[in-house]
Amino acid sequence: MAPSHVEAEAEKGHLLQEEEDEGSSSEVSGGRTAVASPTNRLASMDIEGLNDVDVEKEAANTQERPPKHGAKLIAWISLNTLATIGIIFTNKAIFSDPSFQRCQVSFASFHFFVTGLTLFVLSRPHFAMFTPEQIRIKTLLPLAVAMSLNVILPNASLQFSSVTFYQLARILLTPTVAFINYIFYSTSIPRPAVYALIPACVGVGIVSYYDSKSSSNPKVKSTSFTGVIFAFAGVIASSLYTVWVSSYQKALKVNSMQLLYNQAPIGGVLLLYVVPWTDNFWTVNDAPLNKWMLILLSGAFAAMINLSQFFIIGQAGPVSSTVVGHLKTCAIVTLGWITSGRSVGDKSILGILLAIAGIVA
Repeated sequence: MAPSHVEAEAEKGHLLQEEEDEGSSSEVSGGRTAVASPTNRLASMDIEGLNDVDVEKEAANTQERPPKHGAKLIAWISLNTLATIGIIFTNKAIFSDPSFQRCQVSFASFHFFVTGLTLFVLSRPHFAMFTPEQIRIKTLLPLAVAMSLNVILPNASLQFSSVTFYQLARILLTPTVAFINYIFYSTSIPRPAVYALIPACVGVGIVSYYDSKSSSNPKVKSTSFTGVIFAFAGVIASSLYTVWVSSYQKALKVNSMQLLYNQAPIGGVLLLYVVPWTDNFWTVNDAPLNKWMLILLSGAFAAMINLSQFFIIGQAGPVSSTVVGHLKTCAIVTLGWITSGRSVGDKSILGILLAIAGIVA
């Protein structure tokens, strides 16, 4: 979804690093997608948004440790980066096809089932990567609804937006989560972190303005006003979901994998009840075979993201994972810019540089 997530990824790790520098231990952020930049959520949740938010919570509760098995860790980081980039551009290609533009809910449901199946396999005794915990369906229904919005809204944004704007908008997850935590939990963040968020927010605003302006060049991929609305709605939904996930983990005494193991199938089934009212399958019959192959590829990317994030968290920790997030953000924004058809002199590039500087600072 982007699945998935995607789908904001390093709010927790990024702000955790700032807090460690200040000697603070308060939890102030959450987050897309996982173990990386706050801008990858969804995508993945795409499933990118789902993966990013949930797995980042696990990263925040994991102390930084020396990397193990250097070559293996690099391999997992490479797989995670390529899968995250792949799922965003694959989902963009799918949603650009008129046949699938009215299939957002069923697409999100598909990714939830893929995520649930992946976690089920990882929990089996042969792999034993985490111990599954059974949670009552009634308890998780509100969270499953929030998770669904966390995936569907960013996916809708990706349909009506350029890849560059979609990814940069996810940067706003960090300040939004910090604001929600401050309002409801009186949790503050270090002053240097606040200063770093200002240019990031200004940069996203600049990109929003120039990327949504119509261009005389038909080859330029821009963002519609609808895409901007969906993007900001997705940021709010993802931020609320992030904070809520943290509360559920503490109340139920489970980690992110155990929580996601239970809620992903519930979300998938829940969305199936909505599909008849929202999605239009009449146009799908005319879709070419290669589009169906892209859907399967998107599911495979979602599985790769889930699997690789688990290993990265276990072997690297939140601070190192933040670096991976920055790498993915820069790579996706760069590739999005290259494929957008815009010239180097386009004014939105100033916003891109400000936003990137803000999250890397």
